[in-house]
Amino acid sequence: MLIDFFYTLRSAKLPVSVKEYLTLLEALKANVVGPTNPDACTMDDFYFLARTALVKDEKHFDKFDRAFAAYFKGVEMIADFSKPIPADWLRQEMERLLSDEQIANAPKMDWDELMETLKKRLEEQKERHEGGNKWIGTGGTSPFGHGGKNPQGIRIGGKGGNKSAVKVWDQRAYRDYDDTQELGTRNIKVALRRLRKFAREGHELELDLPDTIRATAANAGWLDIKMIPERHNNVKVLLLMDVGGTMDEHIQRVEELFSAVKAEFKHLEFYYFHNCVYDFMWKNNKRRYAEKFPTWDIIRKYNKDYKLIFVGDATMSPYEILQPGGSVEYNNEEAGAEWLQRLTHAFPKFAWINPEPQGVWQYRQSISIVQQLVGQRMFPLTLKGLEDTMRMLSK
Repeated sequence: MLIDFFYTLRSAKLPVSVKEYLTLLEALKANVVGPTNPDACTMDDFYFLARTALVKDEKHFDKFDRAFAAYFKGVEMIADFSKPIPADWLRQEMERLLSDEQIANAPKMDWDELMETLKKRLEEQKERHEGGNKWIGTGGTSPFGHGGKNPQGIRIGGKGGNKSAVKVWDQRAYRDYDDTQELGTRNIKVALRRLRKFAREGHELELDLPDTIRATAANAGWLDIKMIPERHNNVKVLLLMDVGGTMDEHIQRVEELFSAVKAEFKHLEFYYFHNCVYDFMWKNNKRRYAEKFPTWDIIRKYNKDYKLIFVGDATMSPYEILQPGGSVEYNNEEAGAEWLQRLTHAFPKFAWINPEPQGVWQYRQSISIVQQLVGQRMFPLTLKGLEDTMRMLSK
Protein backbone atom coordinates (compact mmCIF):
# COMPACT_ATOMS: atom_id res chain seq x y z
CA MET A 1 0.00 0.00 0.00
CA LEU A 2 3.05 2.27 0.31
CA ILE A 3 4.33 1.86 -3.23
CA ASP A 4 2.92 5.28 -4.21
CA PHE A 5 4.65 6.78 -1.17
CA PHE A 6 7.92 5.26 -2.42
CA TYR A 7 7.44 6.83 -5.86
CA THR A 8 6.56 10.17 -4.24
CA LEU A 9 9.93 10.14 -2.50
CA ARG A 10 11.69 9.26 -5.74
CA SER A 11 9.86 12.09 -7.51
CA ALA A 12 11.17 14.45 -4.83
CA LYS A 13 14.70 13.37 -5.91
CA LEU A 14 15.42 11.51 -2.70
CA PRO A 15 18.00 8.71 -3.12
CA VAL A 16 15.64 5.99 -1.87
CA SER A 17 16.32 2.44 -3.08
CA VAL A 18 14.09 -0.63 -3.23
CA LYS A 19 16.20 -2.20 -0.48
CA GLU A 20 15.40 0.65 1.90
CA TYR A 21 11.72 0.45 0.98
CA LEU A 22 11.73 -3.28 1.78
CA THR A 23 13.40 -2.49 5.12
CA LEU A 24 10.47 -0.23 5.97
CA LEU A 25 7.96 -2.96 5.05
CA GLU A 26 9.84 -5.49 7.19
CA ALA A 27 9.72 -3.09 10.15
CA LEU A 28 5.98 -2.69 9.71
CA LYS A 29 5.54 -6.44 9.43
CA ALA A 30 7.49 -6.84 12.69
CA ASN A 31 5.06 -4.37 14.35
CA VAL A 32 7.74 -1.82 15.19
CA VAL A 33 4.81 0.58 14.85
CA GLY A 34 1.18 -0.40 14.51
CA PRO A 35 -1.97 -1.51 16.31
CA THR A 36 -0.26 -4.26 18.32
CA ASN A 37 2.36 -1.89 19.68
CA PRO A 38 0.62 0.48 22.14
CA ASP A 39 3.84 2.42 22.68
CA ALA A 40 4.20 3.26 18.99
CA CYS A 41 0.94 3.58 17.11
CA THR A 42 0.69 7.19 15.96
CA MET A 43 1.42 8.88 12.67
CA ASP A 44 4.44 10.54 14.31
CA ASP A 45 5.83 7.09 15.11
CA PHE A 46 5.38 6.00 11.51
CA TYR A 47 7.05 9.21 10.30
CA PHE A 48 10.18 8.62 12.39
CA LEU A 49 10.31 4.95 11.38
CA ALA A 50 9.99 5.82 7.69
CA ARG A 51 12.64 8.53 7.90
CA THR A 52 15.03 6.20 9.73
CA ALA A 53 14.57 3.41 7.19
CA LEU A 54 14.54 5.51 4.01
CA VAL A 55 16.81 8.51 4.60
CA LYS A 56 20.52 7.87 5.12
CA ASP A 57 21.79 11.45 5.18
CA GLU A 58 20.34 14.22 7.35
CA LYS A 59 20.82 16.76 4.55
CA HIS A 60 17.80 15.11 2.86
CA PHE A 61 15.50 15.51 5.89
CA ASP A 62 13.87 18.66 4.50
CA LYS A 63 13.06 16.99 1.18
CA PHE A 64 11.66 13.97 3.02
CA ASP A 65 9.48 16.17 5.24
CA ARG A 66 7.98 17.95 2.24
CA ALA A 67 7.36 14.70 0.35
CA PHE A 68 5.86 13.04 3.45
CA ALA A 69 3.55 16.01 4.05
CA ALA A 70 2.48 16.10 0.39
CA TYR A 71 1.65 12.37 0.30
CA PHE A 72 -0.20 12.24 3.62
CA LYS A 73 -1.85 15.64 3.22
CA GLY A 74 -5.19 15.75 5.03
CA VAL A 75 -4.49 12.67 7.14
CA GLU A 76 -5.26 13.39 10.77
CA MET A 77 -3.08 11.74 13.39
CA ILE A 78 -4.95 8.73 14.79
CA ALA A 79 -3.94 7.99 18.34
CA ASP A 80 -4.93 4.30 18.23
CA PHE A 81 -4.59 2.26 15.03
CA SER A 82 -6.72 -0.49 16.57
CA LYS A 83 -9.84 1.68 16.38
CA PRO A 84 -11.94 1.86 13.20
CA ILE A 85 -10.81 4.59 10.82
CA PRO A 86 -13.46 7.34 10.74
CA ALA A 87 -15.04 7.94 7.36
CA ASP A 88 -14.08 11.62 7.21
CA TRP A 89 -10.42 10.62 7.64
CA LEU A 90 -10.61 9.23 4.10
CA ARG A 91 -11.97 12.36 2.51
CA GLN A 92 -11.04 16.02 2.67
CA GLU A 93 -13.62 18.47 3.89
CA MET A 94 -14.78 20.60 0.97
CA GLU A 95 -13.67 24.17 1.23
CA ARG A 96 -16.48 26.46 2.31
CA LEU A 97 -17.60 28.53 -0.69
CA LEU A 98 -18.42 32.12 0.07
CA SER A 99 -20.22 34.47 -2.26
CA ASP A 100 -18.63 37.70 -3.49
CA GLU A 101 -21.20 39.60 -1.46
CA GLN A 102 -20.22 37.81 1.77
CA ILE A 103 -16.54 38.50 1.16
CA ALA A 104 -17.23 42.17 0.37
CA ASN A 105 -19.20 42.53 3.62
CA ALA A 106 -16.51 40.87 5.76
CA PRO A 107 -15.77 42.91 8.92
CA LYS A 108 -12.85 45.32 8.44
CA MET A 109 -11.07 46.94 11.40
CA ASP A 110 -7.98 49.07 11.96
CA TRP A 111 -5.02 47.77 13.97
CA ASP A 112 -6.11 48.89 17.46
CA GLU A 113 -9.73 47.86 16.96
CA LEU A 114 -8.66 44.44 15.67
CA MET A 115 -6.47 43.69 18.72
CA GLU A 116 -9.05 44.99 21.21
CA THR A 117 -11.85 42.99 19.58
CA LEU A 118 -9.77 39.81 19.69
CA LYS A 119 -9.22 40.31 23.41
CA LYS A 120 -13.00 40.58 23.95
CA ARG A 121 -13.72 37.49 21.83
CA LEU A 122 -11.25 35.44 23.87
CA GLU A 123 -13.03 36.50 27.06
CA GLU A 124 -16.56 35.88 25.73
CA GLN A 125 -16.26 32.77 23.55
CA LYS A 126 -16.91 29.44 25.25
CA GLU A 127 -17.30 26.97 22.36
CA ARG A 128 -16.11 26.09 18.87
CA HIS A 129 -17.59 28.01 15.91
CA GLU A 130 -17.61 27.33 12.19
CA GLY A 131 -18.61 29.93 9.63
CA GLY A 132 -20.06 33.30 10.52
CA ASN A 133 -18.49 36.74 10.76
CA LYS A 134 -17.93 37.32 14.48
CA TRP A 135 -16.48 34.50 16.58
CA ILE A 136 -13.08 32.80 16.49
CA GLY A 137 -13.56 29.76 14.26
CA THR A 138 -13.14 28.21 10.84
CA GLY A 139 -14.58 29.29 7.51
CA GLY A 140 -16.81 32.31 7.20
CA THR A 141 -15.67 35.93 7.13
CA SER A 142 -14.73 36.51 10.76
CA PRO A 143 -11.42 38.36 11.27
CA PHE A 144 -10.38 35.66 13.76
CA GLY A 145 -9.63 31.98 13.07
CA HIS A 146 -8.65 30.24 9.86
CA GLY A 147 -10.04 28.68 6.70
CA GLY A 148 -12.27 31.63 5.82
CA LYS A 149 -11.91 34.86 3.89
CA ASN A 150 -11.17 38.22 5.46
CA PRO A 151 -8.86 40.86 3.98
CA GLN A 152 -7.10 41.70 7.26
CA GLY A 153 -7.77 39.08 9.91
CA ILE A 154 -5.73 37.34 12.59
CA ARG A 155 -5.08 33.70 11.68
CA ILE A 156 -5.32 31.41 14.69
CA GLY A 157 -4.03 27.93 13.90
CA GLY A 158 -4.69 26.25 10.56
CA LYS A 159 -2.98 26.90 7.28
CA GLY A 160 -2.71 30.25 5.54
CA GLY A 161 -4.35 30.62 2.17
CA ASN A 162 -5.02 34.23 1.23
CA LYS A 163 -1.65 35.65 2.39
CA SER A 164 -3.40 38.59 4.09
CA ALA A 165 -3.19 37.78 7.82
CA VAL A 166 -2.24 40.75 9.99
CA LYS A 167 -1.09 38.45 12.82
CA VAL A 168 -0.55 34.70 13.11
CA TRP A 169 -1.23 32.91 16.38
CA ASP A 170 0.51 29.64 15.77
CA GLN A 171 3.76 27.92 16.65
CA ARG A 172 5.62 27.47 13.38
CA ALA A 173 8.89 25.73 12.64
CA TYR A 174 11.01 26.91 9.73
CA ARG A 175 13.75 24.95 8.01
CA ASP A 176 17.16 26.13 6.87
CA TYR A 177 17.59 26.43 3.12
CA ASP A 178 19.60 23.54 1.71
CA ASP A 179 22.82 25.02 0.32
CA THR A 180 23.82 21.66 -1.23
CA GLN A 181 20.88 21.72 -3.64
CA GLU A 182 22.05 20.53 -7.05
CA LEU A 183 21.25 23.16 -9.64
CA GLY A 184 19.11 22.20 -12.58
CA THR A 185 20.96 24.78 -14.67
CA ARG A 186 24.28 26.63 -14.57
CA ASN A 187 22.66 29.82 -15.83
CA ILE A 188 22.15 31.15 -12.31
CA LYS A 189 25.88 30.89 -11.64
CA VAL A 190 26.63 32.56 -14.96
CA ALA A 191 24.33 35.45 -14.05
CA LEU A 192 25.99 35.85 -10.64
CA ARG A 193 29.45 36.03 -12.24
CA ARG A 194 28.66 39.52 -13.45
CA LEU A 195 29.41 40.59 -9.88
CA ARG A 196 33.11 39.85 -9.71
CA LYS A 197 36.18 41.73 -8.54
CA PHE A 198 39.23 39.53 -8.74
CA ALA A 199 42.26 39.98 -6.49
CA ARG A 200 45.34 37.88 -5.88
CA GLU A 201 45.58 36.70 -2.28
CA GLY A 202 46.69 33.80 -0.12
CA HIS A 203 49.44 31.24 -0.69
CA GLU A 204 47.87 29.06 -3.39
CA LEU A 205 49.71 29.48 -6.68
CA GLU A 206 48.75 29.10 -10.30
CA LEU A 207 50.80 29.06 -13.51
CA ASP A 208 51.56 32.47 -14.99
CA LEU A 209 51.66 31.36 -18.63
CA PRO A 210 52.66 34.68 -20.32
CA ASP A 211 55.51 35.28 -17.87
CA THR A 212 56.62 31.64 -18.19
CA ILE A 213 56.84 31.99 -21.99
CA ARG A 214 58.82 35.24 -21.72
CA ALA A 215 61.19 33.81 -19.10
CA THR A 216 61.74 30.58 -21.10
CA ALA A 217 62.51 32.54 -24.29
CA ALA A 218 64.95 34.77 -22.38
CA ASN A 219 66.60 31.64 -20.95
CA ALA A 220 67.55 30.28 -24.40
CA GLY A 221 64.65 27.83 -24.46
CA TRP A 222 65.24 26.29 -21.07
CA LEU A 223 61.91 26.02 -19.27
CA ASP A 224 61.54 28.66 -16.58
CA ILE A 225 58.15 28.25 -14.85
CA LYS A 226 56.67 31.32 -13.21
CA MET A 227 53.92 31.07 -10.58
CA ILE A 228 51.67 33.74 -9.10
CA PRO A 229 49.05 33.73 -6.31
CA GLU A 230 45.68 32.41 -7.45
CA ARG A 231 43.01 34.98 -8.11
CA HIS A 232 39.82 34.94 -6.04
CA ASN A 233 36.57 36.81 -6.32
CA ASN A 234 37.04 39.52 -3.73
CA VAL A 235 33.42 40.71 -3.66
CA LYS A 236 31.81 40.57 -0.20
CA VAL A 237 28.12 39.66 0.01
CA LEU A 238 25.69 39.96 2.92
CA LEU A 239 22.67 37.78 2.07
CA LEU A 240 19.44 38.20 4.09
CA MET A 241 16.76 35.60 3.28
CA ASP A 242 13.08 35.51 4.15
CA VAL A 243 12.03 32.03 5.32
CA GLY A 244 8.75 30.33 6.22
CA GLY A 245 5.14 31.22 5.52
CA THR A 246 4.54 32.31 1.94
CA MET A 247 8.21 31.65 1.13
CA ASP A 248 7.51 27.89 1.36
CA GLU A 249 6.18 28.16 -2.20
CA HIS A 250 9.63 29.25 -3.42
CA ILE A 251 11.91 26.89 -1.48
CA GLN A 252 13.40 25.09 -4.49
CA ARG A 253 14.30 28.26 -6.42
CA VAL A 254 15.74 29.98 -3.34
CA GLU A 255 17.82 26.89 -2.53
CA GLU A 256 19.19 26.91 -6.08
CA LEU A 257 20.07 30.59 -5.70
CA PHE A 258 21.61 29.96 -2.26
CA SER A 259 23.75 27.12 -3.65
CA ALA A 260 24.96 29.27 -6.52
CA VAL A 261 25.79 32.23 -4.26
CA LYS A 262 27.83 30.00 -1.92
CA ALA A 263 29.74 28.60 -4.88
CA GLU A 264 30.47 31.96 -6.50
CA PHE A 265 31.34 34.23 -3.57
CA LYS A 266 34.15 33.40 -1.19
CA HIS A 267 33.25 36.22 1.18
CA LEU A 268 29.61 35.43 1.98
CA GLU A 269 27.65 36.05 5.18
CA PHE A 270 23.97 35.07 5.43
CA TYR A 271 21.10 35.43 7.90
CA TYR A 272 17.42 34.55 7.99
CA PHE A 273 14.40 36.71 8.77
CA HIS A 274 10.63 36.21 8.47
CA ASN A 275 8.55 38.51 6.23
CA CYS A 276 10.34 41.72 7.26
CA VAL A 277 13.61 42.51 8.99
CA TYR A 278 13.25 43.59 12.62
CA ASP A 279 15.65 43.92 15.56
CA PHE A 280 17.20 40.44 15.24
CA MET A 281 17.95 37.73 12.69
CA TRP A 282 19.25 34.16 12.90
CA LYS A 283 21.44 31.61 11.09
CA ASN A 284 19.79 28.34 12.13
CA ASN A 285 16.00 28.05 12.00
CA LYS A 286 15.86 25.30 14.62
CA ARG A 287 17.60 27.62 17.07
CA ARG A 288 16.12 30.92 15.94
CA TYR A 289 14.89 31.84 19.43
CA ALA A 290 18.00 30.59 21.27
CA GLU A 291 20.62 32.05 18.91
CA LYS A 292 19.53 35.53 17.90
CA PHE A 293 21.81 38.02 16.13
CA PRO A 294 20.81 41.62 16.88
CA THR A 295 20.43 43.59 13.67
CA TRP A 296 22.41 46.47 15.15
CA ASP A 297 25.36 44.08 15.70
CA ILE A 298 25.15 42.92 12.07
CA ILE A 299 25.17 46.52 10.86
CA ARG A 300 28.24 47.30 12.99
CA LYS A 301 30.08 44.05 12.21
CA TYR A 302 30.28 44.32 8.42
CA ASN A 303 31.84 47.17 6.48
CA LYS A 304 29.88 49.17 3.95
CA ASP A 305 31.83 47.52 1.12
CA TYR A 306 29.58 44.46 1.54
CA LYS A 307 26.90 44.08 -1.14
CA LEU A 308 23.56 43.68 0.66
CA ILE A 309 21.07 41.33 -1.02
CA PHE A 310 17.60 40.68 0.37
CA VAL A 311 15.74 37.58 -0.88
CA GLY A 312 12.02 37.54 -0.10
CA ASP A 313 8.56 37.71 -1.63
CA ALA A 314 7.67 40.89 0.36
CA THR A 315 4.17 39.40 0.71
CA MET A 316 2.71 40.23 4.11
CA SER A 317 0.31 42.54 5.88
CA PRO A 318 1.36 46.20 5.50
CA TYR A 319 1.20 46.42 9.32
CA GLU A 320 4.25 44.13 9.45
CA ILE A 321 6.28 46.81 7.68
CA LEU A 322 4.81 50.03 9.01
CA GLN A 323 3.47 49.28 12.51
CA PRO A 324 5.42 48.78 15.78
CA GLY A 325 4.17 45.44 17.09
CA GLY A 326 3.14 44.50 13.55
CA SER A 327 5.20 41.31 13.35
CA VAL A 328 3.03 38.20 13.14
CA GLU A 329 5.27 36.44 15.66
CA TYR A 330 6.25 38.86 18.42
CA ASN A 331 5.84 42.41 19.65
CA ASN A 332 8.53 44.32 17.78
CA GLU A 333 9.25 47.71 19.34
CA GLU A 334 10.13 49.40 16.04
CA ALA A 335 8.52 49.07 12.64
CA GLY A 336 10.20 46.90 10.02
CA ALA A 337 10.50 49.96 7.74
CA GLU A 338 12.89 51.53 10.26
CA TRP A 339 15.23 48.52 10.10
CA LEU A 340 15.10 48.34 6.30
CA GLN A 341 16.15 51.98 6.10
CA ARG A 342 18.99 51.44 8.59
CA LEU A 343 20.31 48.47 6.61
CA THR A 344 20.14 50.18 3.22
CA HIS A 345 21.83 53.26 4.69
CA ALA A 346 24.64 51.14 6.21
CA PHE A 347 25.24 49.23 2.95
CA PRO A 348 24.90 51.60 -0.04
CA LYS A 349 25.17 48.74 -2.56
CA PHE A 350 21.94 46.82 -2.02
CA ALA A 351 19.14 45.08 -3.90
CA TRP A 352 16.01 43.01 -3.23
CA ILE A 353 15.41 39.77 -5.19
CA ASN A 354 11.75 38.72 -5.24
CA PRO A 355 10.75 35.13 -6.21
CA GLU A 356 7.10 36.16 -6.72
CA PRO A 357 6.12 36.54 -10.40
CA GLN A 358 6.60 40.17 -11.38
CA GLY A 359 3.09 40.28 -12.84
CA VAL A 360 1.49 40.11 -9.37
CA TRP A 361 3.65 42.77 -7.72
CA GLN A 362 1.20 45.56 -8.53
CA TYR A 363 -1.59 43.72 -6.68
CA ARG A 364 0.32 43.35 -3.40
CA GLN A 365 0.33 46.47 -1.26
CA SER A 366 3.23 45.22 0.84
CA ILE A 367 5.41 44.73 -2.25
CA SER A 368 4.79 48.33 -3.32
CA ILE A 369 5.78 49.54 0.15
CA VAL A 370 9.01 47.51 0.16
CA GLN A 371 9.83 48.71 -3.36
CA GLN A 372 9.62 52.30 -2.14
CA LEU A 373 11.76 51.54 0.91
CA VAL A 374 14.53 49.99 -1.22
CA GLY A 375 14.44 52.76 -3.80
CA GLN A 376 12.82 50.57 -6.49
CA ARG A 377 15.85 48.24 -6.40
CA MET A 378 13.66 45.14 -6.50
CA PHE A 379 14.32 42.51 -9.15
CA PRO A 380 12.52 39.24 -10.00
CA LEU A 381 14.18 35.88 -9.37
CA THR A 382 14.71 35.22 -13.07
CA LEU A 383 17.91 35.01 -15.10
CA LYS A 384 17.37 38.50 -16.49
CA GLY A 385 16.45 39.75 -13.02
CA LEU A 386 19.67 38.30 -11.58
CA GLU A 387 21.74 39.79 -14.40
CA ASP A 388 20.17 43.23 -13.79
CA THR A 389 20.82 42.85 -10.04
CA MET A 390 24.49 41.97 -10.52
CA ARG A 391 24.95 44.74 -13.07
CA MET A 392 23.48 47.31 -10.68
CA LEU A 393 25.56 46.10 -7.71
CA SER A 394 28.78 46.14 -9.74
CA LYS A 395 28.53 49.84 -10.61
